[in-house]
Amino acid sequence: MITFTLIFLTALFISAAIDIWLNQRQLGSIAEHRHAVPARFEENISLESHQKAADYTSTKIKVGTWAGFYSLALLLVWTLGGGLDLLDEYVRSLAWSPLTTGVVFILAFALLGSLLDLPFSIYSTFVVEQKFGFNKMTAKLFISDMFKQTLLMAVIAAPLIWVILWLMQTAGTMWWLWAWAVWVGFSILMMWLYPTFIAPLFNKFEPMKDLELKAAIEALLTRCGFESNGLFQMDGSKRSSHGNAYFTGFGKTKRIVFYDTLLEQLSTNETLAVLAHELGHFKRNHIKKRMLVTFSIFLAGFALMGWLAEQAWFYEGLGVSQTSNYVLLILFMLAMPAFTFALSPIMSMYSRKHEFEADDYAKEHAEAADLISALVKMYDDNASTLTPDTLYSAWHDSHPPAPVRIAHLEAKTVAGNVS
Repeated sequence: MITFTLIFLTALFISAAIDIWLNQRQLGSIAEHRHAVPARFEENISLESHQKAADYTSTKIKVGTWAGFYSLALLLVWTLGGGLDLLDEYVRSLAWSPLTTGVVFILAFALLGSLLDLPFSIYSTFVVEQKFGFNKMTAKLFISDMFKQTLLMAVIAAPLIWVILWLMQTAGTMWWLWAWAVWVGFSILMMWLYPTFIAPLFNKFEPMKDLELKAAIEALLTRCGFESNGLFQMDGSKRSSHGNAYFTGFGKTKRIVFYDTLLEQLSTNETLAVLAHELGHFKRNHIKKRMLVTFSIFLAGFALMGWLAEQAWFYEGLGVSQTSNYVLLILFMLAMPAFTFALSPIMSMYSRKHEFEADDYAKEHAEAADLISALVKMYDDNASTLTPDTLYSAWHDSHPPAPVRIAHLEAKTVAGNVS
């Protein structure tokens, strides 16, 4: 028991120390280059915008560092501090059936976790985002979103939790394989349900209003052989001025969504270039590949959890005195990030590889110059730093840094012209 406690604390300390070190490197890199816009961007981005991005990124990192300390403290309170034991004792005192007790315990833990995270969520939205001019969220909308998310968690998560706990109780030693299969099925179902039934609860989705742009997009989709369930613009501006575009859905529910803020930022050709990039993810099978990787990782996780279920030292080493299937699920979720922290740069590298491939695809079906122009506008409008630290970016960023990504596109353009 003591041995695993020490291993857990050591893993926590190492992961926290690396995270702090990387944050300091990022802050240093941003401060070092704050006084001047990088040469590649000085014609398109003002010094004022560059410094705003530097200050915005630095502020988010500093707030994130304090949030990390807070989360670490909560983790220790829940585990070694006896928090899970206290919650378990209370829920057991209600004398419900084992399955009902388990579902209530997990939902109660999730609800308490959301409430405990609320101070940083409020500060991030109404202080940081407000200070830099991005927040459009009202207190009423914030509360409404929180209520809807809580209700959805109860309605959607409760049946899934019940099924998994039932399998843990009745399916024998291979319960973890069946539970994993259920989780995979649930994930695919949610990909199908989300765009049609869940997303509209939070945002308004309308057919694209700009008919000329819509015709140009449809022509691009035809050239690329892509079928979707429609083109939509979303009222992202009611929460934030940040812009974005994305694919969502599965099978016949696939749809393309543009934030209204993005449509205001980009020209028609730039919008087409961004869409071509997103189409690249689909045509290069990135979505399927990511699903396969995610499902494989979770298969390993469920298998490991199946073994840990029989190890008393796992519970005792994390401060739990009474074993149960539902506590196992929470303990595993709480403990694993400390041991999988080192996977972050690998997953980031994998994601950045896909981004480069999608950019290459976009260049085949749109002008590279339009994609570069769109990216510069998006970096500028979203106040994304142009001078990240190399190691920080390699560890944390799922997208290549702006200078690297644009240099890649320009190199491809030159190579194409030469050939």
